[in-house]
Amino acid sequence: MSDIATGTARTAASRTGERRVVEESGRSLLSGVLIGIGVAGFVDETVFHQLLHWHHFYDKSTPTVGLVSDGLFHAVSWACIVAGLFLFADIRRRRTYWHLRFLAGFCFGLGGFQLYDGTIQHKLLRLHQIRYHVSILPYDLVWNIIAAVVLVVGIVLYLRSTQHHPAPRAAVVGRT
Repeated sequence: MSDIATGTARTAASRTGERRVVEESGRSLLSGVLIGIGVAGFVDETVFHQLLHWHHFYDKSTPTVGLVSDGLFHAVSWACIVAGLFLFADIRRRRTYWHLRFLAGFCFGLGGFQLYDGTIQHKLLRLHQIRYHVSILPYDLVWNIIAAVVLVVGIVLYLRSTQHHPAPRAAVVGRT
């Protein structure tokens, strides 16, 4: 095999290895995002809906509709956790788990859900507020600032993971 052909094969193998690393890191990131969304939803639903009774997922109807909406919200949260755990188990089985990408994804899921909830659901769609019959501003500020902090932590972890990533596994190219 000529040097040109060998160089081309090595370049192709290198690109394939790099693509595999990107796919593997994406699976770790996605697993973290799904689990982060599920955990955020579970904590929100358990603490604010069930224990404190501050609101339901949908507060613009009867209490029965509110409870049904909470149940559906709870089911979707758990579905995210289950899907994320199945993906996590698969990447662990394949030995492609990327810890910093998973943690970054977890923070993106958790913080992203909370920021979405605090801005889109609370303010834009007005499905519910954090709490009723009190001055809402302090609650909104704390809710959204915590979300932003968690997202910034996710960004820092993601950026660190791009500096400390495993080397691509290139295919072995035969010698002539």
